[in-house]
Amino acid sequence: MPQGMPLNAAPGPVTNASVCPEEIARFSALAQQWWDPTGPMRPLHAMNTVRTEWISRHLPLRGRTSRRVRLLDIGCGAGLASESLATAGHDVLGLDASADGIAAARAHLEAHPLPAGSGPLTYRNGSAEDLVAEEQRFDAVIALEIIEHVTDPEAFMQLLSALVEPGGTVIVSTMNRTLRSFAIGKVGAEYLLRLLPVGTHDWKKFIRPSDLARQARAAGLDMQTITGLTPGPAGWANSWKETRDLSVNYIASFIKR
Repeated sequence: MPQGMPLNAAPGPVTNASVCPEEIARFSALAQQWWDPTGPMRPLHAMNTVRTEWISRHLPLRGRTSRRVRLLDIGCGAGLASESLATAGHDVLGLDASADGIAAARAHLEAHPLPAGSGPLTYRNGSAEDLVAEEQRFDAVIALEIIEHVTDPEAFMQLLSALVEPGGTVIVSTMNRTLRSFAIGKVGAEYLLRLLPVGTHDWKKFIRPSDLARQARAAGLDMQTITGLTPGPAGWANSWKETRDLSVNYIASFIKR
């Protein structure tokens, strides 16, 4: 694993900002179904390609050096995005507080080895706070569909900042707090279409882009790019595309000052 440097310039993280026991228990219960493209995680399967391609385009150093990007995937679950990013050639550490999720990630990787030319991929059961305490830093840190599930989003952004090198990239994807996201992401996805288990999301914890940008600035991160993500013509469970519409899902990149 990449070793870090002193965090003398980093904002002070708040203990347990990244771990909500109820949320961990909820996702642990789904760990064995994570890799089923028709199961409860099928929306993540559907959006995985567009998300990971967007991430690869916005990672630091790309096109300017042959050194692999050292990337931390926080809240990696059973490794859906981690595997894709390692396959793209990055050096990936997948981190999750769910032991069941990490066990499923390791089992899938063992049963389905990455193709030749992939970057190294390792998994670890633990929290962002653990890595901060070890003074680890990475070229890039990604947190996909996780900030709406943590205990303290503002302190979580401080943790992300503490874990990235100066000039490095932090990428966050989440759901906007709008009436449209309530109708589509909560009522539609959980109750009407049954794409997600009921209770997966708490709409009150969805984050407006303006709030995310403010929290990032307070953590020493400057927003560079933001893009909406929306289902394609075939719907939520099939394919997704980039859009200027930020009203439901969006992904944003930040640079560490």
